[in-house]
Amino acid sequence: MKRIALLIVCAFIWFFLSTGTVLANKSSVSIEGPASAEQGSEVTLRLTVTHSANSFFHYTKLLTVQVNGKPFTQWVFTSGNRPEGAVFTREVKIRIIGNTEVVAEAYCNIHGSEGPAKVTIVTSETGAPVTK
Repeated sequence: MKRIALLIVCAFIWFFLSTGTVLANKSSVSIEGPASAEQGSEVTLRLTVTHSANSFFHYTKLLTVQVNGKPFTQWVFTSGNRPEGAVFTREVKIRIIGNTEVVAEAYCNIHGSEGPAKVTIVTSETGAPVTK
């Protein structure tokens, strides 16, 4: 009987810690960077991940980046190696060869992802801004 009571208490504790607050959500990511760049140049993109929880049981578990449909880099987080906060940033440097599409996506270990963020960097021969 004591074992069942302990199991129920542990289940309640796990449930409340893993779901975080009522505002807990899916992980989302935004990408900041130039809209255009000179052919062959290197650009830095800033990825900002937002998730309302960052506890031992509930955290962003993965951030992936693809460039032109191919895996480029990823960050894997665990309960013992969580992101530094509910909102955190990472930077990536990408060499621009032709128009470049960058897709980033972040995943919560419980709720999943709000979906990918996408940007396209348009190339310019002269380095002058390109209007769409």
